[in-house]
Amino acid sequence: MLQKFVFWTGALDFLVGAATWAGAIMDPQPGQFVALMTLGMFLMMAAACLMWASKDMVNRYPVIFWQGLVRLTAVSAVIYAVPNGLSMQWEYALVAFDGTIGLTYIIGSLRVTGQSFFNCLLCKSVAAS
Repeated sequence: MLQKFVFWTGALDFLVGAATWAGAIMDPQPGQFVALMTLGMFLMMAAACLMWASKDMVNRYPVIFWQGLVRLTAVSAVIYAVPNGLSMQWEYALVAFDGTIGLTYIIGSLRVTGQSFFNCLLCKSVAAS
């Protein structure tokens, strides 16, 4: 079940990446266009990496684990940004969405590998621990 969850939530990053590109192309802004095009491709790369990692989670877990940290960083940023006027209130929806996915990725990585959080953070191989 975790394998399918990682695969399909990862695949959704292709849509987010394409939407990021679309926003950049449809309303090009100086100082944002290059960053948004690069971010869009980075999201598509993350999608491909997660889909790849889902096929052998024991050996490729660092991709999943670190993507969980990325998603929890987004959650932390929203929690800080909204009350400080740096973001819009609708972005609280990201807290539930990305928070759930991020925690699932991290907890799933810990369970699949049987390793500690610190070992996962250091990308220790399962065989070496």
